[in-house]
Amino acid sequence: MIVAESKPFKEIYELVKDFSKICVIGCGDCVTVCHTGGQKQVEELAIKLRIAAKRDGRTLEVKEETVLRQCEQEYVTPIGNYINDYDAVVSIACGVGVQTLAEKYTPARVLPGLNTTFMGAPVEPGLFLERCAGCGDCVLDKTGGFCPVSRCSKSLLNGPCGGSMEGKCEVAEDVPCVWNQIFVQLDKQEMVHCMDDIRPPKNWSVSTGSSPRRLEIKHLQMEKE
Repeated sequence: MIVAESKPFKEIYELVKDFSKICVIGCGDCVTVCHTGGQKQVEELAIKLRIAAKRDGRTLEVKEETVLRQCEQEYVTPIGNYINDYDAVVSIACGVGVQTLAEKYTPARVLPGLNTTFMGAPVEPGLFLERCAGCGDCVLDKTGGFCPVSRCSKSLLNGPCGGSMEGKCEVAEDVPCVWNQIFVQLDKQEMVHCMDDIRPPKNWSVSTGSSPRRLEIKHLQMEKE
């Protein structure tokens, strides 16, 4: 899932200080799970904006809305009935959701209320850890299902650095050395020999690309036709 964190309220308020009518739109998917962009957060942000505006002696009308998935145009279609009635939209979805609204409802002003951070997993209530960097060249079959690109502080592909001590990363004591985890996992799987494989430098062009990346699902394209 995509993990995002709330922008500081001061920054959000600064974005809307020149508007009198805004709409705060949340997303019912990833950012709801990480408690930064769901219906509850929409309500909380709307209240804070109204209070701040009143404190400054101005009137601010705030509409509250949450859609199932902001990143898919079919789910944001109903917003089209009113989105251009507002001076601006504050989207508390990931960056993809912000762009979906901006592209579909040009020239509406769509402003980001979150900072999109990483692709991660909830490991306990309120704690999300990065698990994938979207590198475009997955090596999990050789590393016991543990990603060295996203979970190693140095993204090393051929074993731990010299700073790893007692299964911990040198960056911080609470960060496990993923290469220690990989070794333990491969040992359990009787695949420790994979540690001997020398991996060449990663082809980062499949991650960043020379242009915006795209994925076409051929059978879906045929069904559409």
